[in-house]
Amino acid sequence: MEKQKELLLNGKLTKVMWQMAWPAILAMVLYGLNNFLDGIFVGHLISKNALAAVGLAFPLAQIAQGFGSLIGTGLGTAISIWIGAGEGGKLKKALGTANALTLICSALVIIPAYIFAEELIYMMGGRDDIAPIAVTYFKVTILGTFFWIHGLAMNMMIRAEGKMKTAAWMIAIGLVVDVILKPIFIDTFGWGVAGAAWATNASMVIYTLLGMWYYTKGKASFKTHFWRFNLDQTIVKQTIQLGLPAFIMMVMMVIQNVVVFNALANYGKGDDLTFYAAVIRFFILLNTPLWGLMRALQPVAGMNYGAGNYKRVMDSYWLFSLTGLAILLPFWLFVMIKPTFVLSLMIPNELFTLGQLNDFRIFMSVLLNMPFVYMAMVWLPSIEQPKPATILSLLRQTVFYVPVMLIIPGIYGVRSIYWASATIDWVIFILGIFVLLMAMRRLKNKQLNALNYKK
Repeated sequence: MEKQKELLLNGKLTKVMWQMAWPAILAMVLYGLNNFLDGIFVGHLISKNALAAVGLAFPLAQIAQGFGSLIGTGLGTAISIWIGAGEGGKLKKALGTANALTLICSALVIIPAYIFAEELIYMMGGRDDIAPIAVTYFKVTILGTFFWIHGLAMNMMIRAEGKMKTAAWMIAIGLVVDVILKPIFIDTFGWGVAGAAWATNASMVIYTLLGMWYYTKGKASFKTHFWRFNLDQTIVKQTIQLGLPAFIMMVMMVIQNVVVFNALANYGKGDDLTFYAAVIRFFILLNTPLWGLMRALQPVAGMNYGAGNYKRVMDSYWLFSLTGLAILLPFWLFVMIKPTFVLSLMIPNELFTLGQLNDFRIFMSVLLNMPFVYMAMVWLPSIEQPKPATILSLLRQTVFYVPVMLIIPGIYGVRSIYWASATIDWVIFILGIFVLLMAMRRLKNKQLNALNYKK
């Protein structure tokens, strides 16, 4: 661990980013492929209605991922800070806290979600033939909640130690299981959309077992006790505070999808629902490299902040953000030039209208601001300033997105969903940069005060 810590605190920043980023990016791309593959397999092996149903149900299932992000991001950020500050006592309690919080969160999700599955799907806009398919997919997915939460949380904590390669191969194994089982469960066994969900759940079980193996075999870089359950008040509070922005982002995405899918159901047709499901899944896939960079930035910023290296903390934000932009740019150019090819991957044998292709391009335009927004969301909690990130997440959804999507589609039709969404994200980008610069100003003052104190 000392070697890894030395690299993160004193190594050349570009070298640190490279060593941390490529396995983290690979890990998150592989993780994101679980969602994308559902769309491809379901769209090709079942029907367009099934694709629409899975697209409609999946955002609800992301509540489990939200709790996994709450625990994993919160404890992961804290672990990075504790390692940088040398707080071994708190590190010993990390896994016990993760175990206890996972059990509590799993119970909070599984019981009400399974009981009220039909009502939740209806709330999402599930109607007619699509509704029962969506309910089936959702019920099966929700049964795997414990593994979605615990597996994701443990993997984030492993990344927080700076062990990106370890986290990546764990996710890769889970993805291989998913890819092998999906066509077998969907087509060979004839389970349809339930087969897609069972395959993903099976991959998450493997994912969780690998995390358990890592900690029970003493592979962690700090002393811990895996088979314990503890709710240390201070650690739980810090976990929630640091993980809240990530959790709110996930929950707000669910609320966003509730509003959008209802608008599509009320003002559009079945094909509009299928088209949006394909667009949003591809958008998520293109964002996964940025999520990898986020996970790589978190231990770099957190450890250096804990060690008082504030200039390095600020430099790391800009380096990772600009790298994210460079990675994303060629893919962005490709999808803007070849939208028909991209959309056909999920909706085969479809003739897309010029209006649909333009809507796709407008929606994808915001990809260029995502590196700066996403890095800020993980960077701010890493310097113990989670409140601005939380406010930005809430502002995007509750002040802008939900009110706009409740009104605009009824006036201008479902195509307005795409340009209104893009406009909101560009506004949030501008506000986010302003918040970030203010946080950096405070960090610079803190650095000057530290230097003056030493003198």
